[in-house]
Amino acid sequence: MPTISIIIPAYNAEQTILETINSVQQQTFSDFEIIVINDGSTDRTLEILDTIADSRLKIFSYNNGGLPVARNRGIAHATGEFIAFLDADDLWTPDKLELQLAALQQHPEAGVVYSWTLFMDEQGKSFHPDKPIFFSGNVYGNLLVKNFLASGSNPLIRKQAVDSVGEFYPPAGGSADWDYWLRLAARWHFVVVPKPQIFYRQSSSSMSSKIEFMEECKSIVLERAFESAPPELQALKNQSLANTYQYSAHLCLTRISGIDGVRQAGQKLMMAIRVYPKTLLDRQTQKLLFKVLLKRVLSPKVANNFLQGISKIRATRLKNSGNRENFSI
Repeated sequence: MPTISIIIPAYNAEQTILETINSVQQQTFSDFEIIVINDGSTDRTLEILDTIADSRLKIFSYNNGGLPVARNRGIAHATGEFIAFLDADDLWTPDKLELQLAALQQHPEAGVVYSWTLFMDEQGKSFHPDKPIFFSGNVYGNLLVKNFLASGSNPLIRKQAVDSVGEFYPPAGGSADWDYWLRLAARWHFVVVPKPQIFYRQSSSSMSSKIEFMEECKSIVLERAFESAPPELQALKNQSLANTYQYSAHLCLTRISGIDGVRQAGQKLMMAIRVYPKTLLDRQTQKLLFKVLLKRVLSPKVANNFLQGISKIRATRLKNSGNRENFSI
């Protein structure tokens, strides 16, 4: 019986699945099984998976059920003491499992461990780090405000904790991971590995890029969460709603070209400010407002060139820094 079960849902992942599994095979901790749920792929995903010679790899094919259903199917096959989820286009640093497992072993009261995230572009060439988060212990209130785990590829979870909350909730769609982390946080303590260990690929074709759909999914999670949240946490709902609109504004700027995306982003930001005026003090809101204003003044094309130049400078600094070794994949 392996110590860790790694569940990888894969739907038409021929472009990235080998790189993703390679990042698992390079882990410094090796006592694991890799459970790939082929979720009705119609491309070469299954053919590529069949070329991988690794006794730890187990492949199960189903008709397409969507990401939450695929994760549930993976849980049903898992035999490990701990469970990790990894999307088929994301990557891990080599020490991800080793350090996360050590953190859970050092904190037997915790059911979930998470790390920091590096966001990468579709080609996996440009990176920018998420804001460092240090929440630990009872993180339920923090998680109600925002999904600070960032993606479904982040945590390592005790199987006992997974069993205590059951399956992912498919109607939550693209935010089903957030719904799941919230249900875990209501019962279990979390612990953090304060190091970037997850490379989260931001793709124009991913589920997270569908703006109205993601907003609807987040609304479903919020309604479910605040129905059961204790009275002292109900006041967090407007702040959480503002974060949802803020995220939609970000997607509008990055996924909708031209002035239309700028206009929609501005509308989403105004909605965020109306429901929670203090969001104006948030650095991310300020950055988005700056981008909206810049694109209105300079035109979206000129502003994008300017912002891309800044991003390249930042990426070069990250690549050349001494910490870059810790981000190698």
